[in-house]
Amino acid sequence: MQVSVEKTSELSRKMTVSIPDAVVQEKMETRFKTLARTVKVDGFRPGKVPASMVKKLYGDRVRNEVTGDLIQSTYFEALQQQELNPAGHPLIHPSEKTEGFEYVAEFEVYPEIALDGVSGLQIERPNATVEESDVDNMIEKLRQQKKTWNGVERAAQEGDKVLIHFSGVCEGENFTDGKVENYQVEIGGKQMIPGFEDELKGLSAGESKTFSVTFPEKYNSEKLAGKPAEFEVEMVKVEEPVLPEVDADFIKAYGVEDGDTATFRADVRANMERELAQGLKTKLKTAVMDALVEHVPVSIPNALVDQEIQALMKPYAERAKNMRLKLEDLNLPRDMFEEQAKRRVALGLILGEVIHKNELKVDADKVRSVIEDMAKSYERPEDVVNWYYADKSRLNDVQQMVLEDQAVAWIVGQAKVADVTVGFDQVMER
Repeated sequence: MQVSVEKTSELSRKMTVSIPDAVVQEKMETRFKTLARTVKVDGFRPGKVPASMVKKLYGDRVRNEVTGDLIQSTYFEALQQQELNPAGHPLIHPSEKTEGFEYVAEFEVYPEIALDGVSGLQIERPNATVEESDVDNMIEKLRQQKKTWNGVERAAQEGDKVLIHFSGVCEGENFTDGKVENYQVEIGGKQMIPGFEDELKGLSAGESKTFSVTFPEKYNSEKLAGKPAEFEVEMVKVEEPVLPEVDADFIKAYGVEDGDTATFRADVRANMERELAQGLKTKLKTAVMDALVEHVPVSIPNALVDQEIQALMKPYAERAKNMRLKLEDLNLPRDMFEEQAKRRVALGLILGEVIHKNELKVDADKVRSVIEDMAKSYERPEDVVNWYYADKSRLNDVQQMVLEDQAVAWIVGQAKVADVTVGFDQVMER
């Protein structure tokens, strides 16, 4: 076997593999002998068909089978011989050589990545603590989640829930199909397009109003995006929120059996501190990833970008299937996913090099710790832990996450890190 490689671009390779005719003929002869024992031809007993006739009848088929097997058996051997690491599947086609067998494999290779720039990365590491005021704010949010509504005989204001009838016209066309009736809106909930909810303030039940607002430029309807529209609204009902008292019943509803305020606040704080630790970790990881993408150069194989785009489109494909549509019906352009795919591929390559160069191995104790931490928010944590360890694929997902975290920790150890104090809300903002 002879192998030659041509570099057609920075990452593209064209590998030509030549196999001597003697090898091809030997394998074909072996195949012909096997066929001769089983093939059936009119006028001949099984096993008595002349070799010349077998070759005439099955020559092309046998050659295709033999050359296909040779590609399978020699491709990876040739890659090892040339010390090539292909990214993605190759495009393989026979050459026009008439003697023996020769094929050409075209593919991209993984790039070489230099980690020299990691030591020069400048990364901000956020630090935060849970203050008493943060606990107060969280309890207020919990009260908001349990609020009820009470009808009032006054004009609507911020925070109220209102019931309205409305219709909308844009460029002379009614786009609400007549009038939408008994529609609920929480003023300030940002449920409607910008400006709409503000126009509801000051209206009492039974009053009507006509006003104009403009749809956002990136609205999900091309017919309406960026265009002004006139709305006619009739106020049907106004309700104000009623927040529950933080009493024993309220506290027990959140799993604190003794109903004690101090126990409740301690429980809320513990949950917040757990969320904060994860939030700080995520913020730092994002800062590391942003720095890597900006300052560590890496050439990206198109084959890997294509694979990542397919992975990003998978949820949309499943959604289309559930809607009994084809993915094409959703009209999702490739460039909608391309930048994200390139970022993910680049980061995967860089982190992979960090793991390889430093011979990082998954820390089993850290895997266990991560799983136990994730399980804490469930009613029966031990069941969640067992669920992860009962399935190799689920456990592997956590192992890969931990290995990635170990790579990030190595990068942080090499980079120039500045600690920055921030508030709880800054960390947890989405």
